[in-house]
Amino acid sequence: MNNIKPLAERLRPTTLDDLIGQEHLTGNDSILRKSIEQGKIPSMILWGPPGVGKTTIANIIAHTLSLPYFQLSAISSGVKDVREVIEQAKKSTQAILFIDEIHRFNKNQQDALLGAVENGTITLIGATTENPSFEVNSALLSRAQVYVLKPLTEEKLIQLLNTALQKDEILNKKKIELKETTALINISGGDARKLLNLLELVYNTHDNNSDTIIVTDKLVMQVAQQKIALYDKQGEQHYDIISAFIKSMRGSDVNATVYWLARMIEGGEDIKFIARRMLIFASEDIGNANPNALLLANATFDAVSKIGYPEGRIILSQCAVYLATSVKSNASYLAIDKALQAVQQLGDLSVPLHLRNAPTMLMKNLDYGKNYQYSHNGENNFIEQEYLPEQMKGTTFYDPGNNTRENEIRKFLKERWEDKYGY
Repeated sequence: MNNIKPLAERLRPTTLDDLIGQEHLTGNDSILRKSIEQGKIPSMILWGPPGVGKTTIANIIAHTLSLPYFQLSAISSGVKDVREVIEQAKKSTQAILFIDEIHRFNKNQQDALLGAVENGTITLIGATTENPSFEVNSALLSRAQVYVLKPLTEEKLIQLLNTALQKDEILNKKKIELKETTALINISGGDARKLLNLLELVYNTHDNNSDTIIVTDKLVMQVAQQKIALYDKQGEQHYDIISAFIKSMRGSDVNATVYWLARMIEGGEDIKFIARRMLIFASEDIGNANPNALLLANATFDAVSKIGYPEGRIILSQCAVYLATSVKSNASYLAIDKALQAVQQLGDLSVPLHLRNAPTMLMKNLDYGKNYQYSHNGENNFIEQEYLPEQMKGTTFYDPGNNTRENEIRKFLKERWEDKYGY
């Protein structure tokens, strides 16, 4: 059986109708299906966990549209390979380039794709298990549509198993009864490829003298012979678990915080990655409600960077517990986002003349810096004057949170500005 393709390859669908799962992308009224039917697909990034159909969708698109199809793996390909494909693609009016694990391409490799994607030489289909916002550079991302693939439900996985038993020409030679499926589902972790490979492994290790195979959890566990890792720092759970960790800290659930931290530590997560996310959290979710949080998070990053594992787990835990049990405020985070939105909407408003620097006589003659009042000359080191552009007078971006520290800030601002900003 050495020359026979693996079960997952034998069952790989060639049409959208045969694909199990991802109906939100491939259903009759879906944007992706309509694009394929019209023969006008955009460059795209397919983002989702392993084994949920990313490569399959790319193959279906190429098969349906009958276009030249090139495939590269970011693990083994470089800029030279990309350029060679682009040169070959130029011989056709339209060609598809599928890049598996595109998040593993560095900036230079991704940049090599830009021109060909932009001028239509290639239609890029990238597959990634990682959040493309973090792993795909913004220039390339802006030229592609991101489609999110969902994990396969237990119902879909069982449907896949039954399809394999009915349609595969090798498996249907024997009577296979799925008496129990829990072990198959759990060990596969929602990965259709792993699920089918495991089913095939069960088939290949059965008693050749028996025409019937009864699949039980015990049999599957015996065949698997190894426990699948609960945490894959290179896989889809990387961002899921850090997300659970951050949300637990934000929700002040210290016990959940320590649990998710332990999951990352046990999985061998990069100690700097954990510390870096806590550093961001300290400012984004605690901010000026407790400024010491940022100081401790920064010290934690420095400390764990020096000592690593296993002792670093103690420092990580100390900081995580502190952040989880700290008073929270996202006021500073909201303030900068509101300000950025104003900049985007209103453009480059002029700096008031009295706030401008005047290093030359010409600038002074143009009233740069004229009438600026030095705040330290006023009572309590304050003199009321306008600091925003004319069109934005009185605009409030920062709304202090309702906590001891920021209530003091609110009181300070109210005393200085009275009713101007509504504090």
